[in-house]
Amino acid sequence: MLALLTGYFGLWFLVLITCTVLFWRRRAAVPAPLAPPLPRVSILIAARNEEAAIGRCLRTVRALNYPAHLIEVLLGDDASTDQTAAVAAATMQGYAGQFRCLPITESLGSARGKANVLAHLARAATTSFFLITDADIAVPATWVEAMLGPVLPPASRVGTVTGLTVVQGPRLFDQLQGLDWLLSLGLVQVVSDQGRPVTAMGNNMLVTRAAYEATGGYEALPFSVTEDFALFQAVLARGFTFRNLFEPAVLAFSLPIATPAALLHQRRRWLRGVEALPAWLQGGLVFYGAFYLALVGLAAVAGPLVGLGVLLAKMLVQGGLAHLCFRRAGLRLRWRLLPAFELYTVALTLSLVLFRLLGRRFDWKGRQYE
Repeated sequence: MLALLTGYFGLWFLVLITCTVLFWRRRAAVPAPLAPPLPRVSILIAARNEEAAIGRCLRTVRALNYPAHLIEVLLGDDASTDQTAAVAAATMQGYAGQFRCLPITESLGSARGKANVLAHLARAATTSFFLITDADIAVPATWVEAMLGPVLPPASRVGTVTGLTVVQGPRLFDQLQGLDWLLSLGLVQVVSDQGRPVTAMGNNMLVTRAAYEATGGYEALPFSVTEDFALFQAVLARGFTFRNLFEPAVLAFSLPIATPAALLHQRRRWLRGVEALPAWLQGGLVFYGAFYLALVGLAAVAGPLVGLGVLLAKMLVQGGLAHLCFRRAGLRLRWRLLPAFELYTVALTLSLVLFRLLGRRFDWKGRQYE
């Protein structure tokens, strides 16, 4: 048993150190200025009961350094029962670009929820590039130009571009979410840099019209609560390629999840996307996530001091990768978060496993799903 556990931890650390080295070798790129003429773009935002967040999102859209007359902003109001539409209209009053708020009252094909909103917005869009974000996201001023770079000629077969998003907030719980996001996205970036597609994020994503229409649009795709991943897979299946960007120019900030219960519901929804990943990638995630279970076994076999030493080594190596992730994103890691992050990870993992095994329904924007 001890030999088996020693082999597991040796391989675990080898994998994480390799990921750290590969990530370190790929430095953040500085996007080159786009050659004129600049294309028109559409920004698509799905919103449901977002009166508290939509103003922040749209103010950052207004602050984009891309020419406003080349931007159309389409907001889909998904049967909100609050003042989402009114707040959005007030925020965008006098905007130099085009802004429309579309009430979404009907379903298109198999699309439901956010996918249905985006299906309507894509039909209403009049440009060849769809930049998709969420109402709780604040995008950087450089967002449009940096996201466009990979899809313009000669890279004409790039169908999707995924930007970088981190949770930001003042509480310890918020900061742990931010560390969780950025570390996870760093690991995704390592795999993506090797040419292996993993996923896309619908809160910071560009899809070309050509790629989107090749899939038939959200109305033609099977319904999924991880609609961004479903679209990403469909685009790849049509022969398009992808790019993941990990650089300050595309760094967007998400509002944090307010409570542990709400975070659990969010992660249960994300687990749907994980369950659709290729078997090799699911196996890698299980291998990575089995660390604490193996650690308990090691402590039982070799003693608690050995287990504690392995845990401290894990915090150090993983902290090194997190430091590189934050630095490449133009941020600074708070090292004091690392001990609390271990407790956060264990609690979230155990809760998510229990939530999944019990088959509990989860909430997504006020709607219930199995």
